Amino acid sequence: MHDDDEEELGPSKSAVKREMTALQKVGEQLVGLSERELARMPIDDENLAEAIALARRIKSNSGRRRQLQYIGKLMRGIDASAITAALDELHQQGQVEAKAFQELEALRENILGGDAGAIETLVRDYPHADRQQLRQLQRQHQKEQSASKPPVASRKLFKYLRQLTESDDN
Repeated sequence: MHDDDEEELGPSKSAVKREMTALQKVGEQLVGLSERELARMPIDDENLAEAIALARRIKSNSGRRRQLQYIGKLMRGIDASAITAALDELHQQGQVEAKAFQELEALRENILGGDAGAIETLVRDYPHADRQQLRQLQRQHQKEQSASKPPVASRKLFKYLRQLTESDDN
């Protein structure tokens, strides 16, 4: 066989199957999105949008599997690069939000742990933060812990910290 003959054959059967499986997985991700996230996806094909909506309603495992295969087949007929790019962006956004959430939890734990420097650092980073309210929530949390009560102050502090960071982002 010559090199010219190999070029005319196109992709191997395995490569085609890998591509089909990848598109089916993209379809599965689309089915798993919330309504709001799905509305942000650039789905121009109406048949694909209907197939996704139907797959979301199917409860039977075998029926759902067949519908996901159908979605993969429909996706082979369109340019899925815009959809995969939008899914990647959504995934990255979720990672950023998760990291911000973890940072807020760590900040809350530092404040509730009695670290006076944590409150001062927070007030320095967020000048509009209310130092008195932060200390009050810290004391309230300590009282709740000693009385074995539910962590109401901890939740209030987390909400307050989230408001601070969101107002600073806007």
